[in-house]
Amino acid sequence: MNTREKRNAKKTKERKREEKIIYICGAILTGILGTFAFKTMVAMATPENPEVEAAAEALKEKQNSEKEEIPPEKSEPGIERERNTFLIAIDPGHGGEDCGCIEGGIIEKDINLQIAFRVKEKLEEKGFQVMMPRQNDEYLAKEERVELANSYQADAYVSIHQNTYEGSDKSVSGIETWYDGLDEMRDNKRLAQLIHQETVKSTGAQERTLWGEAQFCVTGKTLMPACLIETGFLSNPQERELLATEEYQEKVAEGIAEGINLYFHPKSMYLTFDDGPSKENTDKVLDVLKEKNIKATFFLIGEYVEKYPEVARRIAQEGHTIGIHCYRHDYQVLYESVDSYLEDFWKAYDVILATTGVKAELVRFPGGSVNAYNKDTCKDIAEELTKQGFVFFDWNASLDDAVGEKEPEQLLINARFTTLDRKKVVMLLHDRVTNTALCLNDLIDQFPEYRMKTLNTKMEPVQFPMP
Repeated sequence: MNTREKRNAKKTKERKREEKIIYICGAILTGILGTFAFKTMVAMATPENPEVEAAAEALKEKQNSEKEEIPPEKSEPGIERERNTFLIAIDPGHGGEDCGCIEGGIIEKDINLQIAFRVKEKLEEKGFQVMMPRQNDEYLAKEERVELANSYQADAYVSIHQNTYEGSDKSVSGIETWYDGLDEMRDNKRLAQLIHQETVKSTGAQERTLWGEAQFCVTGKTLMPACLIETGFLSNPQERELLATEEYQEKVAEGIAEGINLYFHPKSMYLTFDDGPSKENTDKVLDVLKEKNIKATFFLIGEYVEKYPEVARRIAQEGHTIGIHCYRHDYQVLYESVDSYLEDFWKAYDVILATTGVKAELVRFPGGSVNAYNKDTCKDIAEELTKQGFVFFDWNASLDDAVGEKEPEQLLINARFTTLDRKKVVMLLHDRVTNTALCLNDLIDQFPEYRMKTLNTKMEPVQFPMP
């Protein structure tokens, strides 16, 4: 018998020994637990189960102590970090002796691994580099997974799991995502939001809770942004059947990959506030923006700058961009002629300069560059301002907050509906509106796929078509 045959024979012998140990353990567990088998299965479904992991670790150590020196078959990422490329750790939960939850013959560890490979493929197609702590059916302690990701200095960590419901209601379904909300340095929330949001969108699954109270090793001890997604309930027969199919796994993987892609390559949103400053609401808006560390663009009205100069100065001092709206918001007088518009415009310009020290370069026409009051003058006014070096901006999304008293919830719906998933969004808001100030924090939170920026003269302006 040659060396290879001896090694194969040894492996066969060891495999039989392992199967025997597992069989004996299974028989003992069955006898002890009896009617509590269902509860045990539910406990195994949790992302981190100390009892299951301890048993798996003990079995692993026993197997290792009995083995002779044979080259290890353990899967290692074995990757060389590429320069200027984001490295993502995609970790399929459980593995080996730790099966996770088992429902209807479907084993969680297998579904996790299958989805993880699909995510890896999609991320690589998008230009990412991917490492997988577990690449086959082996047990790997959560600490080892974290250590691998940290040692490779991965840029993000995503743990993939399935869920189960321990009660009698098997209709419970949907996607849950977990992150460590206490650690604000790693931007865990935004990563979790995006993966959660995009996976719900790609699958059409029930959107369940986004949990910020994760106390898992893989979300708490990683050095990079991290989250854990449970992509469905194996206890739900319909969802279990879907999760076992290649087609649905593709949808899940598509959502996870797109969430990661948007985290590193966000779209652009420009928050633009008209009609300020106001006595109270503008300060509330500025407070939210300061807390969120976001800069916005304010198109100011000259007569309000004169009334509330301290608010106007605060806008400038906190690094926001200031543009000109008008001096007095009177459509009929403003758009009567090119000369009437320019007279108002230069008066506003001088007031803003004298109060804030800002030489404004951006303009927003009251009512937009084309409206019911300026059909005869809009083109000439736009040409004159452009000739003098100013850039005017309209918008392509809006809270629709200027007319009527809409509740904050409706304003949020309007904002989401009008973005139309564009890559560049110029959002219209009014900082004189109380409910706009009240919903601003939630508005920003509902768009994790966008990076908030200020308008500038170098970018291609969003403008309505001229008649």
